[in-house]
Amino acid sequence: MILFENVTAEYDKGFPVLSELSFAIEDGENVGLIGANGAGKSTIMKAMLGIISHSGIIKVDNCPVDKSNLADIRKKMGLVLQNSDNQMFMPTVYEDIMFGPLNYGVARGEVEKIINDVLFKLEITDLKMKHNHKLSGGEKRMAAIATVLAMEPSIILMDEPTSALDPYNRRKVINIINSLDGTMIIASHDLDMILDTCSRVILLSDGKIIADGDAKMILKDKKLLEDNRMELPLRYQ
Repeated sequence: MILFENVTAEYDKGFPVLSELSFAIEDGENVGLIGANGAGKSTIMKAMLGIISHSGIIKVDNCPVDKSNLADIRKKMGLVLQNSDNQMFMPTVYEDIMFGPLNYGVARGEVEKIINDVLFKLEITDLKMKHNHKLSGGEKRMAAIATVLAMEPSIILMDEPTSALDPYNRRKVINIINSLDGTMIIASHDLDMILDTCSRVILLSDGKIIADGDAKMILKDKKLLEDNRMELPLRYQ
C-alpha cells in the first residue's frame, strides 16, 4: 500500500527532516508514528501527500508520489490535522463535510446520504447545521474527522487526533479509529492511545527510524523510549 525507499526530505537546504527512511505499510495496517517533537512524524505524512519535496521513492498503491500523480494519490488519502481550526473553513459543519465529496464529483443526492451516514456513525448528528465558530474543541475535532470520512479514503492519516480532548471525547475518537476499515497511520505523543489503536509502531528520532515493530514490545521498552525523549505509556508505569 505505502512504500518509502531511501526518502530524504528537507524544509531548509542542507537540514534534512527525514533522512534516508525506508519502510513499507501493508493494506489494512494501523501504524503509529511516535517520537519527540521534531522527530519527523508530521513530515512523513506531508511527504506521502506530496506537500513537501523529497528525494528517494515514495509509492502509494504502486503509484509514485510525484506531480503527475498527486491528484489520484490525494483521492486515496484523508488527513486529519492536529489543529481542527486549519481544517474547518466553511461556515457550518454541513458545508464543510459536503465540500470534499462535491469537489470529487459525487452527485449531490449521494453526498446528502454520505453526510448523514458519517454524522450518525460519529454520533454527531446534532452538529450538522451548527456554525464552526460555535463548536467546542472536542466537537470541532469530531467534525474534522467527519470531513475526512465523507471522502471515503482508503488511507487515513491522523496527526495528534486526541490532543486537547477531554477523556470522554478521547475515548470516543479511539473507538471510532478502531471501527474504521482501511489503512490508518497515526502520529501522536499519546502512547496509550497508540497502544489502543495500533498493532505496529515506527519510532522516529531526528528524521531516522530507531525502531519498527510490534507496538506492545516497543512501548514496553523503557530505556528505548527514554533514550528518545519519551516516557512509558501510563499503563506500563
